[in-house]
Amino acid sequence: MKTSEIEKTVKKIIDDVKKNKDKALIKYCNKFDKVNFKSPKDLIVSQEEIDKAHKNVEEDFLRALKKSIENIRFYHEKQKPENWFETFDDESIIGLRSVPLDSVGVYVPGGRAAYPSSVLMNIIPAQIAKVKQIVVVTPPDRNGVVNKYVLAAIKELGIEKVFKVGGSQAIAALAFGTRTIPKVNKIVGPGNIFVTVAKKLLYGIVGIDKLAGPSDVVIIADEFADVRFVAYDMASQAEHDPSSKAILITNSKDIERDVKNQIKKIGFSKNCKTILVRDLDQAVEVSNEIAPEHLELMVAVPQKLLEKVKNAGAVFLGPYSPVTVGDYIAGPNHVLPTDGTAKFSSPLSVYDFVKMQSVVGYTKASLQKYGKDIITLAKTEGFNFHAKSVEERFRSV
Repeated sequence: MKTSEIEKTVKKIIDDVKKNKDKALIKYCNKFDKVNFKSPKDLIVSQEEIDKAHKNVEEDFLRALKKSIENIRFYHEKQKPENWFETFDDESIIGLRSVPLDSVGVYVPGGRAAYPSSVLMNIIPAQIAKVKQIVVVTPPDRNGVVNKYVLAAIKELGIEKVFKVGGSQAIAALAFGTRTIPKVNKIVGPGNIFVTVAKKLLYGIVGIDKLAGPSDVVIIADEFADVRFVAYDMASQAEHDPSSKAILITNSKDIERDVKNQIKKIGFSKNCKTILVRDLDQAVEVSNEIAPEHLELMVAVPQKLLEKVKNAGAVFLGPYSPVTVGDYIAGPNHVLPTDGTAKFSSPLSVYDFVKMQSVVGYTKASLQKYGKDIITLAKTEGFNFHAKSVEERFRSV
């Protein structure tokens, strides 16, 4: 389907949800998810369902999940923004303060697989930012059931508002609100092309995190790299999606040849390519131009090369830091800029869930001190009433 056709389809769904609310949601859930919902209450994941899912997952999964939560919390706690205020001799005050968003909607993908890690990466930063209301939407299976691993992760984080809605209709519901699903200030979380287009069309009505594209990885490897590690790391990224990309950049013809052979050997060469460069400096230049979502530095001294990296969502140092570590357990967020947007954007963080407010407090004395300068600048720009707003404060009545 062409992009223009997708946008037309998504806009129709958005308009329908805006007008018909829960009725439209039920219709699209039944159509796309092949369920048999009859009333708005069918859209709600009950606490009983969440508790049952939590009880039915394996202990090994819960242990790993709790360790992941611990590490993600530790990392994101370091991102708490600090308020500051400066008071001058004339008693004027300027400052900056952070204010958490009131509400956030988290989209958790379904379809190809279940992603409990996506639950953690999108919700934990919002909790640390102290967002008051966090709402989760995720598509159910054909039996109207949400994946048990997703619900177990939701249970561990203490989230109670969860809804069985996916696709662009879920994004529209979060943007406009329905009788069942509350309207939110911002929507985060990755999804398919229909979810991404819905976020794009609704930006401005609601805040969004980013427009996620296919996942990608660039691996810079020198002659010391283990070709098995390189090949499997490329395959692990390429398996995400038919449009995912895995690129090896190396200054070694031997490594390039051996990695190609290894990729063929493991049977996963789709979307994998190699680039041969003059040296590691050129490798970084090429990588900076690509601006990958993930960048692995499989070189003898990765820390030295790191200093030259400008454009990458996340950087992984050395042979024992595969992207998979960052996906699940290390702590940094795995919601990263894709499609080259690492040139100007950053990983999801606590900062995405707060607003920064500037604060100005002038006394009469401080306004008198700078009044003439303010009036001059305002009149220069042709804003006479800007100037008058200052002049009137000192005019004798």
